[in-house]
Amino acid sequence: MLPPIVIDDVRPRTPGGFPAKAVVGEHVMVSAILIGDGHDLLAGRVRWRAIGSDEWASSPLTLEGNDLWTGELVATEIGPHELVVEAWTDRYSTWRHEIEVKLQAGQDVALELEEGALLLDELAQRVAPPDGERLGAVADAMRGGGPSAARLASATADDLAAVVAGLPDARFSSSPPHPLWVDRPIAAHAAWYELFPRSFGGLAGAARHLPYVADLGFDVVYLPPIHPIGVTYRKGRDNSLTLSPDDPGSPWAIGSADGGHDAVHPELGTLADFDAFVAAAAELGLEVALDYALQCSPDHPWVHDHPEWFRRRPDGSIRYAENPPKKYQDIHPIEFWPAADADRVALWEACRDVLEHWIGHGVRTFRVDNPHTKPLAFWEWLLRDVRSRHPEVVFLSEAFTQPAMMAKLAEVGFSQSYTYFTWRHEAWELRQYVTELTEHPLVEYMRPSFWPNTPDILDEHLRHAPPSAFALRLVLAATLVPAYGIYSGYELIENEPASDTTTEYLHSEKYEIKVRDYDQPHSLAPLIRTLHQIRRRHPAVWALRDVRFHPSDNEQVLAYSRGHLDRDLLLVVVNLDPHRAQETLVHLDVYALGIAPGHYHLHDELTGARYEWDGDTGYVRLDPTHGQVAHVFHITP
Repeated sequence: MLPPIVIDDVRPRTPGGFPAKAVVGEHVMVSAILIGDGHDLLAGRVRWRAIGSDEWASSPLTLEGNDLWTGELVATEIGPHELVVEAWTDRYSTWRHEIEVKLQAGQDVALELEEGALLLDELAQRVAPPDGERLGAVADAMRGGGPSAARLASATADDLAAVVAGLPDARFSSSPPHPLWVDRPIAAHAAWYELFPRSFGGLAGAARHLPYVADLGFDVVYLPPIHPIGVTYRKGRDNSLTLSPDDPGSPWAIGSADGGHDAVHPELGTLADFDAFVAAAAELGLEVALDYALQCSPDHPWVHDHPEWFRRRPDGSIRYAENPPKKYQDIHPIEFWPAADADRVALWEACRDVLEHWIGHGVRTFRVDNPHTKPLAFWEWLLRDVRSRHPEVVFLSEAFTQPAMMAKLAEVGFSQSYTYFTWRHEAWELRQYVTELTEHPLVEYMRPSFWPNTPDILDEHLRHAPPSAFALRLVLAATLVPAYGIYSGYELIENEPASDTTTEYLHSEKYEIKVRDYDQPHSLAPLIRTLHQIRRRHPAVWALRDVRFHPSDNEQVLAYSRGHLDRDLLLVVVNLDPHRAQETLVHLDVYALGIAPGHYHLHDELTGARYEWDGDTGYVRLDPTHGQVAHVFHITP
């Protein structure tokens, strides 16, 4: 049987009933459809608590229209939570509304006054003594003599209404509990920088490079696999099958006689060197992310000790990894569903123990390689199991795959996800894609991370491209969503592809050591540093929902805002053409942004220039040949 008040479409939630996502301190939007019978007014609230706690927090819901009620919650600790929406007939507000209408119409309200007095007597028993005494006194006054309007005034005062607000009626409805997972803030908004320690001579050399990364303002330094690299079928330079004696091989071909996923490659150093690297990063305010790649070289100890964890081909050989037309003869995929269930349990626990090992060495963030090629059931189990002991751990999903799989990985527990941003360049593509990511239902459980490049991907728009192309993509990635990252060399405009038909870099660092001069005059380091200062000054960039696109008369110019004038408001205008100057009129939705009619000020936080606009239209001209690819305006009245 349906309850007295029907509660439908509670959000946030996920399609499959997995926990929605939040971070500590985040104002999470909560909404529900509340349906009651008759003309009585309703009231509602959201209540939430950490799992295992007896203490509930609550916040009121407000009617938006068409039976849609909204509010917000703010969690204060990480880990699993639950939320419920409660609704009831608001007898006080209903009585207050009806008696005011009748009084204005000149009707006799004597009975209504007595009904109100009885209601206040009842409510007085449910509030703290000072307020209860006041409610009782007001009820007594309503029973006294004098004009009805005077007797009613104290009973309908707004401050008295606040006393009784949020007191559920005896007949109230409650939704089933909805799960919510609360992360550290770094899981939602952070800037990542990827580097290969071997290109700095090992972990000790990479540690000496950390001040550069910290000075640029990054939050996370991400390391590709640091484990021993196999010798069998080791790849040479540019993914060649021909190997030179000094070719180091691919770090993703994990495992050799020196150990597997829980070991450090001897050429990089020791576990003590890794611990020192983590400590040095922490002193600089950097968090270390480690690659979690569940695959093995032919020389990995697992291949010899657990052949049942790998798939054999008809000729008896172990299948190697392929992403046609690419072939990875130096890598064996793991078979996550071996024939015997005992073998599956042993394999899954061994994979879990790898994470436990590195967590024990100070790693709290993992970038997961190709999670879409492993079972969803495995990730559901693994992420839940690890977080039951380490709720602070963050997982970034590297799943360049179909949208449904990308979303499902986020739903089962991944903290962040790589996205298709790398391949979205036109204004309409960016508007459409970012809108998809920042609206229901994805916004409630999938956190996008925008990467303009990776060691595998030199996008066609960056091949042989000028610095302005790299700069505009950097601005987009750093300001469209709260989380983004770059692979080292991006700031140095590394733009040479292996060929015109591949996304691979020429002389890819995946297969060779790459020594760079980070002091090059054309480096984007100053722009990166400025963007990160902007990101830290402006909480408008931290929220995924607060992005709004504004019309531009020129499709080569993309305009979008972050935030609201009442809190913090940025307007970003980007020239998507890296070769030519573009100009346009930008039309702002000033009402939605909270901008009152009249003049308002725009401070370009990239250049320091100041402008003044009037009304909903402003002129912009950006010339990339003079280093002008974007404005990042802070708007004030």
